[in-house]
Amino acid sequence: MLKSNETTAGPGKMPACLTLLCASLLAMPVPGAERHIEPGQPLQAALDMAAAGDRLILAPGTYSGNFVIRTPIALEGEDGARLRCNHRQYCLRIEAPDVSIENLELADWGANLSTLDAGIFVTREAARVHIAGNWLQGDSFGIWIDAAPDARIEGNRISGNPSVRSQDRGNGIQLFNVSGAEVAGNEVWQTRDGIYIDTSNDNRLVDNHLHDLRYGIHYMYSHHNALIGNRTRNTRTGYALMQSKYLTVSGNRSDGDLNYGFLLNYITNSTLSGNRISGVRAGRATAAGGGSAVAGAEGKAIFIYNSLFNEITDNLFADSDLGIHLTAGSEDNRLSGNAFIGNREQVKYVATREQNWSHAGSGNYWSDYLGWDLDGDGIGDTRYEPNDGIDRLLWQYPDARVLFNSPAVEVLRWVQRQFPVLKAPGVIDSHPLMSSHWLEDLQSQAADQNPRKPEDRNEYRRTAQR
Repeated sequence: MLKSNETTAGPGKMPACLTLLCASLLAMPVPGAERHIEPGQPLQAALDMAAAGDRLILAPGTYSGNFVIRTPIALEGEDGARLRCNHRQYCLRIEAPDVSIENLELADWGANLSTLDAGIFVTREAARVHIAGNWLQGDSFGIWIDAAPDARIEGNRISGNPSVRSQDRGNGIQLFNVSGAEVAGNEVWQTRDGIYIDTSNDNRLVDNHLHDLRYGIHYMYSHHNALIGNRTRNTRTGYALMQSKYLTVSGNRSDGDLNYGFLLNYITNSTLSGNRISGVRAGRATAAGGGSAVAGAEGKAIFIYNSLFNEITDNLFADSDLGIHLTAGSEDNRLSGNAFIGNREQVKYVATREQNWSHAGSGNYWSDYLGWDLDGDGIGDTRYEPNDGIDRLLWQYPDARVLFNSPAVEVLRWVQRQFPVLKAPGVIDSHPLMSSHWLEDLQSQAADQNPRKPEDRNEYRRTAQR
């Protein structure tokens, strides 16, 4: 027996509740739909209406505003799709996981570093964001990842504003408290730092090109990270690695950077291998400051400060004002298989403990080594000592360099050699290498840049060995 408020569906009729359900389902967007947006259509409304999995494609043209993505979607642009952000805050703020942003031009976001203005700002809820193939141009941060795990940032081009003072620009890519990120194949220039990593563990930086910056890659308090195959050029420091441990730094290049190629400040238990640092020169002050050299930055291929228990192997340090400088207790590091070629000064070591830079019977290659190899085993028969007491005297009193080649200095060096008891502790290489594969690489590069007759192609080797 039916109660008074119940109804029955007659033949061919649906219950009212089922009818309402079907109508609601038909009104909902279909997940995974592809939607095309034209300039002039309200982009934020389209983003708000999109369902999880939708793909929004922007037609060529300009879309003005500050946009927020709160749903897992893909936002893509056809060539010429531009976001202009009214010089306020951000262009895109991503607050949902599994969002993809591809092939957009973004410009004119805010310039306030204190409020973290950025072209793309990714919040901690936005796990697994994928940002690829975009071009960002602005005054402050390019891409800021704020504690969102497993981000992928690939193939983007990010440029800053050279009319803004370097310290007032943002960084191109900033990772803060991030883990599992892959930052690969990006080009960054004229921002403050290219890629800045702060308190972020287990990330990978691969094949990025960073130039015309303060620091190319800047690490602070970040562990278990990998830097592989990156390149810096024309920066004030190529790789500034600070207060971090368990880093893998392999196959990177620093070409023509100023002040430092690699700067290691309190780096421990890390591996540097297969890196190529060349042409590092002392930075100059601005014309307003008289154009003098920056104090303490003598064009060092690698500067190691208060860093211990690292393996530094098979790297090239070449054609720089200073090959390697160690100080402030930088001991118990293993250096072997490296090549120091054509540096104005090979080593500066400021400490009171002797350091032997060879391991398992194999040391490093030194282009100014004057020893011999009578048994032909590829190892020099006499040890290499890059510095003596005179060098330490000149480090302490730089003005005394005017006497560097004087007869008095040569007599003092001779006395030290004849009476080793007078020698202060320093760096020695007890098994210097007679050759290095880096010589062949440099020779091939020189030949490619300046083709010569076959009989002249050993000139670089002869010059480096002298």
